[in-house]
Amino acid sequence: MRLETQLFDWLMTMRLTDILKPQLVKVPLDATDKQSAINELCQIIANHTDLDDPQSSAKALQDAVWEREQTRTTGIGHGIAIPHGKTDCIQSLTLALGKPAQPIEFQAVDKKPVDLIILLASPTSQTGPHIQALATISKMLTDENIRDQIKQATDSQQVYSIIQDYQAAQVG
Repeated sequence: MRLETQLFDWLMTMRLTDILKPQLVKVPLDATDKQSAINELCQIIANHTDLDDPQSSAKALQDAVWEREQTRTTGIGHGIAIPHGKTDCIQSLTLALGKPAQPIEFQAVDKKPVDLIILLASPTSQTGPHIQALATISKMLTDENIRDQIKQATDSQQVYSIIQDYQAAQVG
Protein backbone atom coordinates (compact mmCIF):
# COMPACT_ATOMS: atom_id res chain seq x y z
CA MET A 1 0.00 0.00 0.00
CA ARG A 2 1.34 3.41 -0.94
CA LEU A 3 2.25 5.84 1.82
CA GLU A 4 -0.28 8.42 0.54
CA THR A 5 -3.09 5.85 0.76
CA GLN A 6 -2.07 4.84 4.27
CA LEU A 7 -1.98 8.48 5.36
CA PHE A 8 -5.40 9.15 3.82
CA ASP A 9 -6.89 6.08 5.53
CA TRP A 10 -5.38 7.16 8.85
CA LEU A 11 -6.79 10.68 8.50
CA MET A 12 -10.24 9.39 7.61
CA THR A 13 -10.55 7.18 10.69
CA MET A 14 -10.78 10.06 13.15
CA ARG A 15 -14.29 10.98 14.21
CA LEU A 16 -14.60 14.44 15.69
CA THR A 17 -17.29 13.23 18.08
CA ASP A 18 -14.64 10.99 19.65
CA ILE A 19 -12.98 14.16 20.96
CA LEU A 20 -15.89 16.62 20.96
CA LYS A 21 -18.71 16.00 23.43
CA PRO A 22 -21.97 18.00 23.55
CA GLN A 23 -20.97 19.71 26.81
CA LEU A 24 -17.84 21.05 25.05
CA VAL A 25 -19.92 23.11 22.60
CA LYS A 26 -21.03 26.58 23.68
CA VAL A 27 -23.45 28.77 21.76
CA PRO A 28 -23.07 31.66 22.30
CA LEU A 29 -19.71 32.26 23.90
CA ASP A 30 -19.58 35.05 26.46
CA ALA A 31 -16.21 36.24 25.09
CA THR A 32 -15.91 39.41 23.04
CA ASP A 33 -12.21 39.23 22.12
CA LYS A 34 -9.66 36.68 20.97
CA GLN A 35 -7.92 35.98 24.29
CA SER A 36 -11.12 35.74 26.30
CA ALA A 37 -12.58 33.35 23.69
CA ILE A 38 -9.52 31.11 24.02
CA ASN A 39 -9.70 31.32 27.82
CA GLU A 40 -13.41 30.52 27.86
CA LEU A 41 -13.02 27.45 25.66
CA CYS A 42 -10.06 26.24 27.76
CA GLN A 43 -12.16 26.65 30.89
CA ILE A 44 -14.98 24.64 29.28
CA ILE A 45 -12.51 21.82 28.61
CA ALA A 46 -11.22 22.01 32.18
CA ASN A 47 -14.75 21.93 33.59
CA HIS A 48 -16.00 19.03 31.48
CA THR A 49 -13.08 16.64 31.24
CA ASP A 50 -11.40 14.43 33.81
CA LEU A 51 -8.56 16.61 35.10
CA ASP A 52 -6.90 16.39 38.51
CA ASP A 53 -7.01 20.14 39.11
CA PRO A 54 -9.39 21.91 36.70
CA GLN A 55 -8.32 25.46 37.64
CA SER A 56 -4.58 25.00 37.24
CA SER A 57 -5.20 22.82 34.17
CA ALA A 58 -7.33 25.53 32.58
CA LYS A 59 -4.54 28.05 33.18
CA ALA A 60 -1.87 25.71 31.75
CA LEU A 61 -4.01 25.05 28.69
CA GLN A 62 -4.76 28.75 28.21
CA ASP A 63 -1.04 29.50 28.37
CA ALA A 64 -0.19 26.74 25.86
CA VAL A 65 -2.86 27.82 23.37
CA TRP A 66 -2.05 31.53 23.75
CA GLU A 67 1.68 30.85 23.30
CA ARG A 68 0.91 28.98 20.07
CA GLU A 69 -1.41 31.76 18.93
CA GLN A 70 1.38 34.32 19.36
CA THR A 71 3.57 32.51 16.82
CA ARG A 72 0.97 32.72 14.05
CA THR A 73 -2.76 33.38 13.95
CA THR A 74 -5.08 30.40 13.83
CA GLY A 75 -7.76 32.48 12.11
CA ILE A 76 -7.85 30.46 8.89
CA GLY A 77 -10.41 32.52 6.99
CA HIS A 78 -14.12 32.09 6.22
CA GLY A 79 -14.89 33.32 9.75
CA ILE A 80 -13.14 30.34 11.37
CA ALA A 81 -10.36 30.06 13.94
CA ILE A 82 -8.78 26.84 15.15
CA PRO A 83 -6.61 27.76 18.14
CA HIS A 84 -4.71 24.79 19.48
CA GLY A 85 -2.10 23.84 22.00
CA LYS A 86 -0.36 20.97 23.71
CA THR A 87 0.12 20.53 27.43
CA ASP A 88 0.58 17.62 29.78
CA CYS A 89 -2.33 18.75 31.95
CA ILE A 90 -4.58 17.15 29.29
CA GLN A 91 -4.67 13.35 29.25
CA SER A 92 -6.23 12.92 25.80
CA LEU A 93 -7.04 14.82 22.65
CA THR A 94 -10.00 17.13 23.34
CA LEU A 95 -11.98 19.57 21.24
CA ALA A 96 -14.18 22.50 22.31
CA LEU A 97 -16.27 24.58 19.94
CA GLY A 98 -17.80 27.99 20.46
CA LYS A 99 -19.74 30.57 18.52
CA PRO A 100 -19.39 34.12 19.82
CA ALA A 101 -22.54 36.23 20.02
CA GLN A 102 -20.80 38.76 17.75
CA PRO A 103 -17.86 38.10 15.40
CA ILE A 104 -14.46 38.49 17.08
CA GLU A 105 -11.32 40.00 15.59
CA PHE A 106 -8.78 37.16 15.39
CA GLN A 107 -6.19 38.61 12.99
CA ALA A 108 -7.38 36.00 10.47
CA VAL A 109 -5.50 35.47 7.23
CA ASP A 110 -8.43 36.95 5.25
CA LYS A 111 -8.59 39.96 7.65
CA LYS A 112 -12.22 39.15 8.60
CA PRO A 113 -13.51 38.53 12.14
CA VAL A 114 -14.42 34.99 13.20
CA ASP A 115 -17.79 33.61 14.21
CA LEU A 116 -16.73 30.01 14.77
CA ILE A 117 -13.89 28.98 17.09
CA ILE A 118 -12.75 25.38 17.41
CA LEU A 119 -10.13 24.83 20.10
CA LEU A 120 -8.01 21.67 20.06
CA ALA A 121 -6.06 20.58 23.14
CA SER A 122 -3.75 17.61 23.34
CA PRO A 123 -1.00 16.11 25.47
CA THR A 124 2.51 17.01 24.33
CA SER A 125 3.13 13.36 23.42
CA GLN A 126 0.30 13.19 20.87
CA THR A 127 1.69 15.05 17.87
CA GLY A 128 0.30 12.58 15.31
CA PRO A 129 -3.27 12.58 16.64
CA HIS A 130 -3.10 16.37 17.08
CA ILE A 131 -2.21 16.80 13.40
CA GLN A 132 -4.84 14.22 12.42
CA ALA A 133 -7.51 16.15 14.33
CA LEU A 134 -6.50 19.44 12.69
CA ALA A 135 -6.72 17.76 9.27
CA THR A 136 -10.14 16.27 10.06
CA ILE A 137 -11.48 19.63 11.26
CA SER A 138 -10.07 21.37 8.17
CA LYS A 139 -11.58 18.77 5.84
CA MET A 140 -15.02 19.20 7.40
CA LEU A 141 -14.83 22.99 7.21
CA THR A 142 -13.86 23.04 3.54
CA ASP A 143 -17.51 22.11 2.94
CA GLU A 144 -19.22 25.49 2.61
CA ASN A 145 -22.61 23.94 3.36
CA ILE A 146 -21.37 22.52 6.69
CA ARG A 147 -19.71 25.83 7.59
CA ASP A 148 -22.94 27.69 6.91
CA GLN A 149 -25.07 25.19 8.83
CA ILE A 150 -22.83 25.42 11.89
CA LYS A 151 -22.71 29.21 11.73
CA GLN A 152 -26.51 29.42 11.45
CA ALA A 153 -27.12 27.01 14.35
CA THR A 154 -28.77 28.71 17.30
CA ASP A 155 -27.75 26.36 20.11
CA SER A 156 -25.05 23.94 21.17
CA GLN A 157 -27.05 20.76 20.50
CA GLN A 158 -27.81 21.89 16.95
CA VAL A 159 -24.08 22.40 16.28
CA TYR A 160 -23.23 18.98 17.70
CA SER A 161 -25.98 17.32 15.62
CA ILE A 162 -24.71 18.95 12.43
CA ILE A 163 -21.25 17.50 13.09
CA GLN A 164 -22.74 14.05 13.86
CA ASP A 165 -24.76 14.13 10.64
CA TYR A 166 -21.71 15.21 8.64
CA GLN A 167 -19.70 12.29 10.03
CA ALA A 168 -22.51 9.82 9.31
CA ALA A 169 -22.64 11.02 5.69
CA GLN A 170 -18.86 10.58 5.37
CA VAL A 171 -19.05 6.94 6.47
CA GLY A 172 -22.10 6.08 4.34
